[in-house]
Amino acid sequence: MSYDPRFDRYRSNFKRPKLPDARSLWDKQTKRSVSDSASRQPQEPTPPFPRPPAERLKRSKFRLWAVWAVLMLGGLGLAVNLFYLQVTRAPALRKQAEQQQTQKTKPFVPRRPIIDRSGNVLAIDRQVYTLYAHPKLFHHTKAEIAASLAPLLPIKASAGNTPETELLQKFNLAESGIIIADWLPQEVADRVAGMQIKYSPVDGLELVRQQQRFYPQQELAADILGYVDGDRKGQAGVEYSQQNLLERSMPSIQFSRSIDGHWLPDGLSAGFVQFDDLKLQLTIDSRLQRAARIALKEKMEKHGAKRGTVIVMDARNGELLSMVAEPSYDPNKYFDFGLERYKNWAVTDVYEPGSTFKAINVAIALEAGTIKSDSVFNDEGRLYMDTWTISNSDYKQAGARGPSTVTQILKHSSNVGMVHIMRTMKSSLYYQALEKLGLGQTTGTDLPFEVTSQLKKREQFINSRVEVATTAFGQGFSITPIQLVQLNGALANGGKLVTPHVVRGLFDREGQAYWKLPRSVSRQVFSPETTKQVLEMMETVVDGGTGKAAQIPGYRIAGKTGTAQKANAGGGYSKKAIITSFVGIMPVEAPRYVVLAVIDEPEGGSGGTVAAPIVESVMEALISIEKIPPSKK
Repeated sequence: MSYDPRFDRYRSNFKRPKLPDARSLWDKQTKRSVSDSASRQPQEPTPPFPRPPAERLKRSKFRLWAVWAVLMLGGLGLAVNLFYLQVTRAPALRKQAEQQQTQKTKPFVPRRPIIDRSGNVLAIDRQVYTLYAHPKLFHHTKAEIAASLAPLLPIKASAGNTPETELLQKFNLAESGIIIADWLPQEVADRVAGMQIKYSPVDGLELVRQQQRFYPQQELAADILGYVDGDRKGQAGVEYSQQNLLERSMPSIQFSRSIDGHWLPDGLSAGFVQFDDLKLQLTIDSRLQRAARIALKEKMEKHGAKRGTVIVMDARNGELLSMVAEPSYDPNKYFDFGLERYKNWAVTDVYEPGSTFKAINVAIALEAGTIKSDSVFNDEGRLYMDTWTISNSDYKQAGARGPSTVTQILKHSSNVGMVHIMRTMKSSLYYQALEKLGLGQTTGTDLPFEVTSQLKKREQFINSRVEVATTAFGQGFSITPIQLVQLNGALANGGKLVTPHVVRGLFDREGQAYWKLPRSVSRQVFSPETTKQVLEMMETVVDGGTGKAAQIPGYRIAGKTGTAQKANAGGGYSKKAIITSFVGIMPVEAPRYVVLAVIDEPEGGSGGTVAAPIVESVMEALISIEKIPPSKK
């Protein structure tokens, strides 16, 4: 490296400090040490720390023991609590943890459909929607939305309002959560979801999906089907009595809460949710059901009746082909009707059958052997018993008919003649025969809420001549309309008491039976010879007696009319209120079908003029549906 003279001026200004030599430093240090040693004088040794007083020492020890005791007690308490939680309360805490972290629920499973004997759908589950409005979210004016929405919804406007006005009034009820319409079908929901105003979607309308039990035939079979409430439970009809057949079984799904708080299903296998295709088939024929309801409505309106019912039964096996009651209801809108509409009074109410029971009484006497078909009794038209007067309904017109055969007594529906017939039996045997027929019991039908028929107590019946007399012409006791059909079914099938029913069983889509209703064993209550004789007598009622209105050209029909005074709630009988009925059996040469019509409190008329024409209309429909050939006389 070459010398650079420019650095000289820096060197001249730099002064190196003068360092002391090692000798001088050593001397100074030695002198300081000697002087320090000379200046020291001997002193008493002192302890490193001052001694604490005895009081302070005791307090310190107490504190140590107190801290130790607190720590020991705290540890012991923790141990006891730990034992309590992990051993004593472990099962309860484990259960509580499982409840908080898992839950079980059953997936929604539609109820099985209900079909009639021909496969026509009577009840089925379907998806419906509830429409909610949230006006605070509207991006259009309320008037614009109301004008576009009103044509899409089935809105019934009140007097003086238009559907648009009704919607506007609802929009103004609240800012959110307004129910606009319930039970909207899928097609209506699709139109609402796709609704646009000026090419822009509508905000603030919400469709909430749910399931509804739908009855496409409306009131046609409401008396048999019943309805399903908002909790998916049947409340009447077969929806109630056959709940176990209509509900599909499905195992519960267990959900566990994940780390992020969401519920996730545990261990679902492939194909977990599988629905069977089974349907509950009834014995009802929808065509006959419709014909019966039309005929019943027409006569009820004509005569201003309070209520009425029509029942058609196949006497061979007890299958009910039709059962209607009026007034009825629409099960799709069951909430719009009173509670009295939900009961099928053909099963739930009793009445005094009147003269329609006379044929049963004749069969009882024939079976007991106390009379024959050609036996003759004197019909005085009126007789007195104790303080009671018993007379024929036509006594004022016909008077006393004199000597009359059993057939003539039944043909003219003579009350006096029936009293003479049943007097041939001991009252105890008569009562025993009524019990054998099931009076005082139910029929055992598969329709719900059936009540028992009412029969006087044995002692009262046997010891009272009046009780025997009134029972002879169908009063003084009460039965249900369905039981009267059952008893007449025994006359039609050769004397067997079958159980009326509406359920056939569960069938798949191919029509193959998966489960059939087990039939109860029928009881033989009359001999075939007895029933044949009674049917021939009943045929004269239709040919030229009180049931002429039930005649159908070319067909042999047996029948019996009934016009009975209604019993008052406080005892005795009403002077104005009556209940009319007619029971028909066809065809006489091969009896199979029993048809009953009962009309409660018609304004005027009798069983022959009010109820018999209904049975005739129903039988004509039955002939067409079942293709019954004309009788060969």
